[in-house]
Amino acid sequence: MSDSDQGRGSAHEAGSAFEEACAVADAVLYEGYLLYPYRRSSPKNRVRWQFGILAPRAWAEAHGPVAPGLSGSVESWRQQTECLMRAGPDAVLRVRVRYLQTQERSVERRTQDGRHVPVDGMEAAGTVHLAFDEAVPRERDLLVPLVDLLAAERGFDVGAPGGEETEQLPEDVGRLVRRRRPVQARTTLGAERLPGPGSLYRLRVCTENTGRSTPAGARREEALGHALIAAHTLIGGAGVSFFSSIDPPDEVAALVRDCRNLHTFPVLAGEEGSNGLVLSSPIILPDHPQVAPESPGDLHDAAEIDEILTLRTLLLTDEEKREARATDPRAAGILDRVETMPPEVFARLHGAIRSLTPAAVPDVPDQEGVSWTPSSC
Repeated sequence: MSDSDQGRGSAHEAGSAFEEACAVADAVLYEGYLLYPYRRSSPKNRVRWQFGILAPRAWAEAHGPVAPGLSGSVESWRQQTECLMRAGPDAVLRVRVRYLQTQERSVERRTQDGRHVPVDGMEAAGTVHLAFDEAVPRERDLLVPLVDLLAAERGFDVGAPGGEETEQLPEDVGRLVRRRRPVQARTTLGAERLPGPGSLYRLRVCTENTGRSTPAGARREEALGHALIAAHTLIGGAGVSFFSSIDPPDEVAALVRDCRNLHTFPVLAGEEGSNGLVLSSPIILPDHPQVAPESPGDLHDAAEIDEILTLRTLLLTDEEKREARATDPRAAGILDRVETMPPEVFARLHGAIRSLTPAAVPDVPDQEGVSWTPSSC
């Protein structure tokens, strides 16, 4: 096996680290997807998708101006990650681009003459179905040797096609129709060698919405149909190690400050003390963000707030729970897990003391000179 083949094999092995980071990444992916109390009628769920929206450029610029910054709470058409890394001569970069594609779920009642008429909602075999916008997770893995990026930037299509599926409801009373509009997007990778101790490089990952079919004056709902929602990136590979963008060593601090991040910010991911994986998120996180160990899996936001949201979910009336189940399958799943949670698991949600002394969190100025403090996940 050649050195290049070995590098590629190691990069594939490094994919397991990506999977371990996906629990935290999923908390980012679904932030703003469906907020408590998980019902369509709730005002907070009528304006959705708060973070990491990459909309078609003409629409985003017409509804701007979009101020440059680290947070992805604005609706832009691109995001850029730059991070500092040390790499060997045979290093292979692995980049995973992830986002949600919106999916319109409509409810259609079957008429006596066999036609289907759109309705707001209907009941079939004791189950209520409501019209609602769902989302489909999308991801694309990019595997590129570092030497290729040093020679020239590499671009990759990371969009998703449109589509339509139909689900017949019981008793032939009607159907659900799910429609997706195409998402056009491209991710460009680049790298440059830097001066300093060891083999230092700056890696650049830029993802852009390249769609041109959405007019500048379109409604927000139409633009979101062609947008990348909650877009974020995992970066790792074989033969590479990354420096913290929050608290870099003194000898490379100036090089880290020169990195330009737009509507997303990279932090070290994985186990505490590791440096082989980066999560670049539209929500600013600390290094090595973790799912709270007390959280029993995919529940609310996988953090310390799980306990209070579990209690509040249990207090929903039967009618409210019925609406939540009709709103979205993820809401139905949360209700199922809450209602069947064993007492000993629920007791763990009460939390734990992790330290008796406050953690020192650096105050890091962003590129515009405005200070921010990393949030907890």
